[in-house]
Amino acid sequence: MSLAADVGRRLRVVVCGSTFGQFYLAALAGLADAFEVVGVLARGSERSVACARRAGVPLYTDPGALPADVDVACVVVRSGMMGGAGSELARTLLGRGVHVLQEQPVHHDDLAACLREARRRGVTYRLGDLYVRLPAVRRFIAATRALLDRQAPLYVDAACSVQVAFPLVHILAEALGVLRPWRIAAAPGIGEEPFTTLTGAIGGVPLTMRVQNEVDPVDPDNHLHLLHRITIGTEGGALTLTDTHGPVTWSPRLHIPDVVKNAFDFTGERTAHLGEPSTTVLGPQAPPSYRSILAEIWPAAIGRDLLALRDAITGDRTGAAARTEQLHLTLSRMWQDTTAQLGYPALRPRRVHRPLNVEDLVAAVAGVEAEAHGVESGVR
Repeated sequence: MSLAADVGRRLRVVVCGSTFGQFYLAALAGLADAFEVVGVLARGSERSVACARRAGVPLYTDPGALPADVDVACVVVRSGMMGGAGSELARTLLGRGVHVLQEQPVHHDDLAACLREARRRGVTYRLGDLYVRLPAVRRFIAATRALLDRQAPLYVDAACSVQVAFPLVHILAEALGVLRPWRIAAAPGIGEEPFTTLTGAIGGVPLTMRVQNEVDPVDPDNHLHLLHRITIGTEGGALTLTDTHGPVTWSPRLHIPDVVKNAFDFTGERTAHLGEPSTTVLGPQAPPSYRSILAEIWPAAIGRDLLALRDAITGDRTGAAARTEQLHLTLSRMWQDTTAQLGYPALRPRRVHRPLNVEDLVAAVAGVEAEAHGVESGVR
C-alpha cells in the first residue's frame, strides 16, 4: 500500500459507488495524466457491472478485495447521516493507508473520526464539494469578494433544496469569507408549504434562507424546485446567483435623486447612476444546458477536487491542509444546525417529471413584445 505518492507518477484510484460515482469516473477520464482508475467498488448491481465495464476496470464488491497498491479512493456513497455506509467505508479505507476523497455531506463526528484516522495512518482525507468549483459559483464568489471590499453586506437571502443545503453553506462561507457568529432558526409555517423559512445570521450578516424540505423516497435525487439561489445585498445594490449554473447578476439599488422628484430632470446633478442598466449579467449571458452541465461541467468541477487532493498528497500537508480541515468541520456543524431546524423532510412519493417546451414561453413573451411595438408605432 502506498502511503505517499511520487510527484511524477499517476495515482491509482478506485471509485466507490456507481450512481454519482459515474461523474467521478468521467472526471478521472479527463485527468489520465494524473490518475489511473483501477477499479469500481459497489454492491454488484446491473448498473455497477455496466459502470465498471464502461470504465474498462474490475468491479469489486468487498473493500478487502481491493488491490494492495491502490493510492486513492473516491467514496461517492451516501454518508451515515444520509442513511448510507459512506463514512464507515471511508474510515476502513483510511485504515488501510488509502487516501480518501469523500463526497459531502458528512456528519461532523464522522468527519472528525476520518480526519483522526487519516492522521494516524499518515494519509490525506478531503471532503469533496463540486458546487463551489462550478464556473458560475466561482464567478459569484469572486464578484462577492470584490463587492464586499467596497461595501459592507446588509443581508443574505438564499434558497435551495434540502439535498444541496451543505453546498449552500459552503458557497456562503467562500463568498463572505467569514462564518461566525452563526445562528439559524426556523420561522413558523402552516406545514404544507414546499419551502421552510429559516432566519438568522452568518458572519454577523442577517440571513434569510428558504429550503425545499421535501424528498421523493423512490427518487430522492430528482424533483428539486431549484438547486441554489443567493442574493447578497449592500447599499449599492444586490448581487445574485440566480441558479447554481448562472447567470450571476448585479442589480443597482433604485435611488431617485431630488432633481428627478422635484423637476423630472434626468440630466441634472447626481443622476449619472440612472444611466446604468437596472440589471447587468456578470459573465456569459446564456447559462449552459443540463446536458452540458451533467456531461462536462460537473465532471470538470470534480476534477478540480481531485487535483486539489493530489496536491495535498504530493505537496505540503501542513498549514493549508489544517485550514481546509477546520473549514469543513465548521461547515459540517453549520449544515447540521440547519437540518436540525428543518426537521425531517416531508415525503412526496410518486412525483412526475413533466418537461415544458420553453418555446411556449418564448411565444408568449413575443406576443407582448409585438403588442408593445404596435403601441409605440401608433404613438408615433
